[in-house]
Amino acid sequence: MGEVLADMSDFSEELKRPTTEDEQGEPCVRSGSGMCFPWLQKHIESIASGGKQEKDFAQTTSACLSFIQEALLKHQWQRAAEYMHSYLQVLEDTDSNKRQGAPEIIWRLGSEILYYHPKSNLETFNTFADRMKNIGVTNYLKISLQHALYLLHHGLLEDANRILTQAETWRYGEKSSSQEVLVNLVQAYKGLLQYYSWYKKKMELSQLDKDDYAYNTASQNMLNRSWKTSINLCTLIKIPGVWDPFVKSYIEMLEFYGDQDGAREVLNNYAYDEKFPSNPNAHVYLYNFLKREKAPREKLISVLKILYQIVPSHKLMLEFHRLLRKSDKEEHHKLGLEVLFGILDFAGCTKNITAWKYLAKYLKQTLMGSRLAWVQEEWNSRKSWWPSFHFSYFWAKSNWKDDKTLACEKALVAGLLLGKGCKYFRYISKQDHQVLKKKMKQMKKSVKKYSIVNSGL
Repeated sequence: MGEVLADMSDFSEELKRPTTEDEQGEPCVRSGSGMCFPWLQKHIESIASGGKQEKDFAQTTSACLSFIQEALLKHQWQRAAEYMHSYLQVLEDTDSNKRQGAPEIIWRLGSEILYYHPKSNLETFNTFADRMKNIGVTNYLKISLQHALYLLHHGLLEDANRILTQAETWRYGEKSSSQEVLVNLVQAYKGLLQYYSWYKKKMELSQLDKDDYAYNTASQNMLNRSWKTSINLCTLIKIPGVWDPFVKSYIEMLEFYGDQDGAREVLNNYAYDEKFPSNPNAHVYLYNFLKREKAPREKLISVLKILYQIVPSHKLMLEFHRLLRKSDKEEHHKLGLEVLFGILDFAGCTKNITAWKYLAKYLKQTLMGSRLAWVQEEWNSRKSWWPSFHFSYFWAKSNWKDDKTLACEKALVAGLLLGKGCKYFRYISKQDHQVLKKKMKQMKKSVKKYSIVNSGL
């Protein structure tokens, strides 16, 4: 493998080359599975010699690892490959902990280099992966999974499925029980491949006439595929974790076959089971499912309320605001104002014109409805930083130049919160623009009448 990484053009040939009779008589490095690497021994012997063998050995491998990391950060793939040439001696480290951890490090570094190296190819990567699976058997499943993902990236679905099928049946004594989750993950990725095939059949089915014989055949074929897929996906998504792509695929299949109750149960568990880590997407999937089911507004609000607590700036928060605004409950109307302020607290939302339009309109409505305390509650925690964050002279000029409609909406909000003396409001109100002339006139009138500064707040 040393010659492989030192010269990528010879990588594939070196790894695939069988051991010759001359090499059989030479000392060689053996992996945990008994594989022999005669071409690696000379690199170890050249380093690990002299009175300070162990110290020099450790220093050399440590230095190689640092150089490899630096080369990877700088995308110097050839340089990284040359250092890997020497780092492979770590497989003979006298420190058992380092020796046991070495195969995974070599795999991760080597696969990264092979993925990007200009002289690398699919055959080289496959050979490297197959060899590494047998060095330190506890990494077999991880490497198999990553190998399959690499093949998927290259569009080789059948090859990826073959790798996953081999890994699915992998066992190694007592080690297999500790890697149960990995086995489930391998099976789930196999399920994703089956889902892909099922989805293609689904698309084909949509083009056929339901009375056609071909429709019935294709439908039965899909049913068989979905049964296999559901088995592979179902086991994994019951284990606490973040399994977004698997859950989405499984739900689509359940809905397609009309199992709404099953889909709802899966999504509720994924979103609300305390054993699972907090995951915004779990609530998004549940919300979208309930929307498709035309669930009551109260139910939709309850789901988005949790999402709001996790990600206040999520794109669904504008939809959340609309639902709250339509509610009959006053507490929801108050929360609707809070949600808009919460969205605009985040730098990534400062130019969200929809959010500013909603806030300008809702702020005015709230003040007209004599709900000044609601506005004060939101503004008190922001009045020390929002003026510079949103309403500076710099932002007034910049917003007017880039998006005049946005500037007008922000100016109305600035005026309502800070009064007509606000730098942002003053700059925008002085601009002469024929198209926006009427809007700006209304803005000035609203600020004069409803600004909280005028209300003594």
